[in-house]
Amino acid sequence: MTTEIKSPPPAVRSRPRARRRPDGSSVADAARPGFSWALPATVFFAFFAIVPLIMVAVLSFMTWNGLGSPEFAGFDNWSRIVDDPVMINSIWLTLLLTALGVIIQTPLSILLGVWAAGHQRNRAVLSVIYFVPLLLSATAVSVLWRALLDPNFGIPARATWLFGDGNLFGEQATAIGVLAFVSTWQFTPFHTLIYQGAARAVPEVLYQAAEIDGAGRYRQFLHITLPQLRNSMITSMILMIVGGLTTFETVLILTQGGPGSDTTISAYYMYQKAFKGFDFGAGSAVALALVVAATVISLIVVRVSGYDKMRSSMEGVS
Repeated sequence: MTTEIKSPPPAVRSRPRARRRPDGSSVADAARPGFSWALPATVFFAFFAIVPLIMVAVLSFMTWNGLGSPEFAGFDNWSRIVDDPVMINSIWLTLLLTALGVIIQTPLSILLGVWAAGHQRNRAVLSVIYFVPLLLSATAVSVLWRALLDPNFGIPARATWLFGDGNLFGEQATAIGVLAFVSTWQFTPFHTLIYQGAARAVPEVLYQAAEIDGAGRYRQFLHITLPQLRNSMITSMILMIVGGLTTFETVLILTQGGPGSDTTISAYYMYQKAFKGFDFGAGSAVALALVVAATVISLIVVRVSGYDKMRSSMEGVS
């Protein structure tokens, strides 16, 4: 009689249970830093932005020539700038230059940014040369073009067949054209850099799928690249609008608000009131109005475009 020895069945390994996250938590919540990380930046912003803005708002209801103590004037400063025809004209000029900046710089920046994101020959060298204006300040750029466009010794004096008498700053239309051109030359490279980074972030598989479907380069640009640049386009336009409403150095150096007051934009009008006329109350009122206008227009652009409801659509991120 043989005894059969049965071996025990192999032990079944128990799978480790996945740890359950607390309700309402996520990877983003776990990695989100606390408020203490933002405290230094918050203090810096409050000290150099919020506090001066409050002081300007208070000063807009005061009368002060820079000496002595400010005196309360109520809404007198506001009523004076509203009734001033130069102020009303400056608002239209500011909106015109801002609109010209958006209309001209946006298509140029998109085309150059998409091109710079490619792999063309000598692309890096040409991009570096084109981005040189980013290294210069607004004052340096304005001084440079003031010398180049000087009616006596600049380019217009050498090419009278193109520029006529050569005085581009003598008429409102040509002076506004010069301001728009100089702003485009200076700031288009910055917005090009924004679109270049956005174009490089477009997933390559979208273009590969489009090629399989027979889409050419232009159809890929219209139906893939442009829709993917929507967020960057809205951001760029907001920066253009805020920059256009606060332009100052270019007008100060190139035209000084002339001829007459034909290029006196709101920021330069504020400078005239505060630092030339020593009417800091009225100048503060204009400055506060510019801040409010820039904020309201930016919020309108964000709301109309739906930018505030957009979420990240990065490939591979759920």
